[in-house]
Amino acid sequence: MLIGNVGMEPDVRYYEADQAVAQVRLATTERGYTLPNGTQVPEHTDWHNLVFYRNLAKVVEKYVHKGDKLYVEGRIRYRHYDDQRGQRRFVTEILVENMEMLTPPKQQAPGVQAPEPQPAPAPQEPEIDSDNLPF
Repeated sequence: MLIGNVGMEPDVRYYEADQAVAQVRLATTERGYTLPNGTQVPEHTDWHNLVFYRNLAKVVEKYVHKGDKLYVEGRIRYRHYDDQRGQRRFVTEILVENMEMLTPPKQQAPGVQAPEPQPAPAPQEPEIDSDNLPF
C-alpha cells in the first residue's frame, strides 16, 4: 500500500480489443524529523512506477492528473530489458489492484475562474388592480 502524489500526467496506451494500460509515477515522502540527540534527519522522497490495467487504467486516464493524491494497493513486479546500447536495465513496478483517489474532485478546469455569484433578483409581486377585487 502506498499514499503519494502523482508526478506527471498518466501515460495511457490501448492495445487489442480496447484494453488499456496506464503508467503513473508516484512520489511518496517521508517527513524529516529530529532524533533525541538533536541530529536532523532530512525529508526523503521515493518515486514509484505504477502500472494500471483494463478498467482501472481507463479510470486513471479520465480522472487522475499531475499533483493528485492517490492511495494504491498492489504487488511488486521486477523485470529487466536491454536498452539500445545493449546494457541491461532493471525496473521495479507496482501492479495496482486497487486505487482510492484522495484529492477532492475539481469543480472547474485549472486556470478558469469561477463566475462571481450573482444575487438572486427579488421576487416581484404582481400588480393588483383594486377595481377588479370581488370585495
